[in-house]
Amino acid sequence: MDRPKLHIPRVLRRKPKTPAPGSAPGTLAPVEGLPSAEITRFVYDKDICEITTLDLSQLEASVVVPEGKTVWLDVQGLGDVDLLRRIAEVLKLHPLTLEDIVHIHQRPKVEEFAEYLFIVIRAIRRLDDDRVGNEQIALIVKPGLLVTFQERPGGGFAPVRRRLDEGKGHIRRGGSDYLAYALMDAVIDNYYPVIEAYTIIMDQLDDAVRANPHDRISRDIHGMRREMRQLRRAVWPLRDVTSALGRDDVVFIAERVRPAFRDCYDHVVQVSDFIDGARERASELADLFLIMMGERTNQVMKVLTIIATVFIPLTFLCGLYGMNFDPDISPYNMPELRWRYGYPVFWAVMILVFIGMLAFFRAKGWLGRSPTDDGDDGRSR
Repeated sequence: MDRPKLHIPRVLRRKPKTPAPGSAPGTLAPVEGLPSAEITRFVYDKDICEITTLDLSQLEASVVVPEGKTVWLDVQGLGDVDLLRRIAEVLKLHPLTLEDIVHIHQRPKVEEFAEYLFIVIRAIRRLDDDRVGNEQIALIVKPGLLVTFQERPGGGFAPVRRRLDEGKGHIRRGGSDYLAYALMDAVIDNYYPVIEAYTIIMDQLDDAVRANPHDRISRDIHGMRREMRQLRRAVWPLRDVTSALGRDDVVFIAERVRPAFRDCYDHVVQVSDFIDGARERASELADLFLIMMGERTNQVMKVLTIIATVFIPLTFLCGLYGMNFDPDISPYNMPELRWRYGYPVFWAVMILVFIGMLAFFRAKGWLGRSPTDDGDDGRSR
């Protein structure tokens, strides 16, 4: 019978490229295959929002924040290292900050410098091809200015862009810190469809293990455990990031925005709790798979043992009367061979032994259900 294979969405993995051992701090080793940067500039206040695409000649002027407005530079693509170095010079970023932006295998973290706040998070979201994207996003928060770095162009920030363009909600009345919250909240919201997809698969795995365990189910369970490990690496450190941003000692986060980051922390805790529960459930499914396979093996061995046990006395009888002793030589050499009904008696004995052993096995509960297994405790109906 062809068994359907469950489709487990794979969390995308990109092999990190790091500088050679012993390289000076700040040495850049960009990942191959990433597109060159596309920079979009948003300048807004509570009344208007101007969206423009920048070229290199406008880079220095783009970081100047007009009075009463907020500026967001969205850098999509990390393939051009020279451009990233120039952006870092204009923003006066520390060399190690630029290194963390380019090396996209960073652990989610938050670092506070004298002139800016540096945040690294991981964006986990469902893609159109039913895969799970795993992208690093870096944020530079300054008074009135927010700069984001994404690995490649994508739609992860599309809801925030739309809210800015349409002027919905409180986003235009907030500063760069509130915009950073809105972007992080959008990233965290994208975790929930991923959680929903894996929840459905976990239920399907549970049903499959209980219905018909086989080696493909075992591979699916181990695949699920692998994906949960990837999600945990992305989500668990984010608890510390959102918790730190909600505290009172972060200079670049206004007091009115800190409760919003604490709300982000609550959402991250929900996601991380699911991941921990899913990892535990996957381990339980692996144990259940081994138990079900062992039970199935025991059932097979029980049937084979019963068959072998039934045929032991039958084989003995057949072997005894198959020794071809000559009753003419001695009256003790199988006198039954001269009986008129010796052959039917032999078959009757064989059948009675067979039926008697089956009845004995059933009475012991080794074959089928024993009489005491019925719900009426053996009473007649």
